[in-house]
Amino acid sequence: MAGPRGTTWQEDVGRDLVRNLGDRLALLVRGEGAYVWDAEGRRYLDFLAGIAVNSLGHAHPVFVEAIARQAATLAHVSNYFATPPQLELAARLKRIAGTGDAGRVYFGNSGAEANEAAFKLARLHGAAKNGGQGRPRILALKSAFHGRTMGTLALTGKPAMQEPFLPMVPGVEFIDSTIDALDAALDERVAALFVEPIKGEAGVIELPEGYLEAARALTARHGALLILDEIQTGAGRTGEWFAFQHTGITPDAITVAKGIGGGFPIGALITYGAASDLFYPGTHGSTFGGNALGTAVAGAVLAEIEEAGLLRNATERGAQIRAAVDAIESPLVEGCRGQGLLIGIGLRHPIAAAVVAAAQEHGLIVNAANDETIRLAPALTIGDVEVDEFAGLFAAALKTVEDALMLEASGSEEEIPA
Repeated sequence: MAGPRGTTWQEDVGRDLVRNLGDRLALLVRGEGAYVWDAEGRRYLDFLAGIAVNSLGHAHPVFVEAIARQAATLAHVSNYFATPPQLELAARLKRIAGTGDAGRVYFGNSGAEANEAAFKLARLHGAAKNGGQGRPRILALKSAFHGRTMGTLALTGKPAMQEPFLPMVPGVEFIDSTIDALDAALDERVAALFVEPIKGEAGVIELPEGYLEAARALTARHGALLILDEIQTGAGRTGEWFAFQHTGITPDAITVAKGIGGGFPIGALITYGAASDLFYPGTHGSTFGGNALGTAVAGAVLAEIEEAGLLRNATERGAQIRAAVDAIESPLVEGCRGQGLLIGIGLRHPIAAAVVAAAQEHGLIVNAANDETIRLAPALTIGDVEVDEFAGLFAAALKTVEDALMLEASGSEEEIPA
């Protein structure tokens, strides 16, 4: 497809867009349900859903109608004023998060902005503690991902991502994802602990059994905030509204984004109990955060997730997908991780990029979370038809890569280990 200057879309990307990303995989022009189409008219089964964003799939009538209705009514008025959609969404988020009357919500436009607000919350909590000496330490987990702004990058436990932008915002320390490491690191100088319930960008890595329960007990004992990054795991993706709800604990704050907007940019910080009183006028803000259009759409998306029973669907379809992957006879696959419809497929070789490319050739969109993990995060609306189609396409992609590896090894004594 030629661009506006008669060049290819790939040439337009290279010339006109900042080179902060790798090569684009296709030029997508339309979506419906669990499918997208490229500029050449080819259809793909989308099992990434914008990286856990498109909760209802593409062009869902509820999403489309909510945008049209609110855009024709009131889109943006600034935060000098409140709007009904903003208040309704705040109340809904508090209800599904179980904050009780003491909870409060801050709205931003993305997951990174939600985590920036949480970073400030941690600083406010620590500022006046210990007889005025404060709590200068913030703990985060190695290999965790919390965003790419300078604040959230400081919370992200990936040194290679931080290196071009050093020095980082000070005060953040990274620890291993073990209960022993947490117990050893926590003291009365710690303001907060940041945790992803499942490390999505690290390869859909689950925390050790009992970790969140121990984190809640230990942070409470030392007077530190427990802040959970539910940006990828929230909005029903793991089979509960939020992943922490599988454990029964209550955190001090959670950050949400991605799936709550179903494709519309919105993020939020939800606070519990005493943490809800830390912000005061002037400590944080956002021009677009909480605008009527964004909050109306997110409210409609969350209402549809609830009314359509999509939490249960995430649990059931996730189990089906795991069973389908387990049934594929391939020496390349090691097994599945994750919960609900956030799934990591472990590979026995660093070939994730090749699997993603082969999958796209067969009409399937998946993601390489790292060299040895394929990440799946399809729409919460998928059913038997989409799961069955995924199984066939993914098996075909694996066979393509397996054949290529066998061909490559045919001239040597190497074999693909079983």
